[in-house]
Amino acid sequence: MKKLLAYIPGLSISLLIALSARLLEDLLPVHLVGASVLALFIGMLLRPLIKPDQNITAGLKFTSKKVLKFSIVLLGASLSLGMILHVGRLSLMVMVFTLLTCFGGGYFVGKWLGLDWKLSNMISAGTGICGGSAIAAMAPVIEAEDKDIAYAMSATFLFDMAMIVLFPIMGRMLGLSDMAYGLWAGTAVNDTSSVVAAGYAFSEAAGDFATMVKLTRTLSIIPTVLVFSLIQARVTAKAQLADGESSPKVKLSSLFPWFILAFVGMSILNSFGVFSPAFASVLKEISKFLMVASLAAIGLNTDFNDLRKAGFNPMLHGFIISALVVIVAIVVEYFMGLV
Repeated sequence: MKKLLAYIPGLSISLLIALSARLLEDLLPVHLVGASVLALFIGMLLRPLIKPDQNITAGLKFTSKKVLKFSIVLLGASLSLGMILHVGRLSLMVMVFTLLTCFGGGYFVGKWLGLDWKLSNMISAGTGICGGSAIAAMAPVIEAEDKDIAYAMSATFLFDMAMIVLFPIMGRMLGLSDMAYGLWAGTAVNDTSSVVAAGYAFSEAAGDFATMVKLTRTLSIIPTVLVFSLIQARVTAKAQLADGESSPKVKLSSLFPWFILAFVGMSILNSFGVFSPAFASVLKEISKFLMVASLAAIGLNTDFNDLRKAGFNPMLHGFIISALVVIVAIVVEYFMGLV
């Protein structure tokens, strides 16, 4: 009980920032910036004023780790096999190529820029899957630092802002149909709020389809996290051997994180109609709010000086990979005969 009480100050501050970010998002005339990004930057801006001490830090750590995982679990309730089968017929091929571009190209770009593999792959995951949600799901598995999470979020966010404006213009220049444009936006734009903004700026039909593609794309979090669980296990095993430890043991739970298994379980339950549409919608909203609170905690744990030390290279990485994804997605659609 005493331990739980120690979490209250940090958790309360994170929830207040999350509430402020959601209110600010609703006040914006156009939803260009999602509450997750707003909460992250509000937290970073407030850090020098709040100066998190020992009483606050415990709650911030709890929110950025435990609450974050729980929000990913609840996110599974917004997905169903029916939706995946409906949208997947057209989007699967494009998503496969964009994911290969992100992680294949991201590996070489990260090496070229001299980035830490964790930061590089979080940027690739944010670009290839679903922005903040993918970064949030990967971070605990690869034991990423808060400053790297913040930098990965920033790198994907800046490109999204440009795409919201440029995508509708490029779509009309290319003469894309509503479906072709929705598929393009849904697979090439990162954050959900950015996909919605870019999709509906073209047409209502394009916005609807882009949103469905984006939600289906979220499911690629599962194989991605499992693969990086294996990578992290190998990295840990090598570190143990380097320290002179013999026969390093890899726990099964580290290869199959509980929160990802629970995420899959929630999506299966939703697919079989266990959750009513209204209840699933409530769980999704709770998930989104808790994720915003988690990112507020990450922002409060992140020092601007640490981000400055990382330099410009992570941003360049995000730009290069995002640009490649935009090009690859439209090229694949062309060869599929959709353009």
